[in-house]
Amino acid sequence: MRMRGKKAFFVLGATVLAVGAASVAPAAADPTGARGPVEFKVEVAGVAGSGCPAGTVATAVRDDGTFRIVYGAYTAQAGGSSRPVDAHKNCQAFLRVTAPQDVTYAISSSYHPIYARLENGANATLKFSYYFEGLPWNGMVTRTLNGAYDDEWRIAYEEPADRLLFQPCGERRRLVLNTELRIDKGTSDPSKTDFITMDSLSDGPVIFYRLTWKNCPR
Repeated sequence: MRMRGKKAFFVLGATVLAVGAASVAPAAADPTGARGPVEFKVEVAGVAGSGCPAGTVATAVRDDGTFRIVYGAYTAQAGGSSRPVDAHKNCQAFLRVTAPQDVTYAISSSYHPIYARLENGANATLKFSYYFEGLPWNGMVTRTLNGAYDDEWRIAYEEPADRLLFQPCGERRRLVLNTELRIDKGTSDPSKTDFITMDSLSDGPVIFYRLTWKNCPR
């Protein structure tokens, strides 16, 4: 049973984002103009990493134009009976996004409601990024949470307009969502278990992503 504790809400980028919020603005430098709502679908094409064994990642498109990622076995923990390898978990989720051929897209924002339980002296780290397979990327966004803590840890992130990574028009590369979880026991009691989890239980975290669209040249 999860205990109620202090909550953390971090905002990365320029704007606070809420699940179900209106679409954010696309890149201002887009020469072909923004595209309105687009029907699309997302499928898991493959996974790799210690935090996402095969069959434990699912995705679905929502009515508000976002899509969600559900992880079924993604927890980093340390202390107690934990093994050293349990303190660091990672996942690369390879997604196939299907959309009309005359548009392209970028991830403009994401929302990460994660759960953490930390003793005093311990800390947890979340890293995340996205890119298109085989193309350059912007590197990882990193956030660290210090104990004592026992509650949901909410991170909203908006990609700066000048850093939006659009899939090249005419190409259909897989979208890669790259995440890492890490626990550092620090000075906390080694007999106590600290953890951070993306496990999507009935009341657990589900990660949300919003896409922004633009027209491709004809």
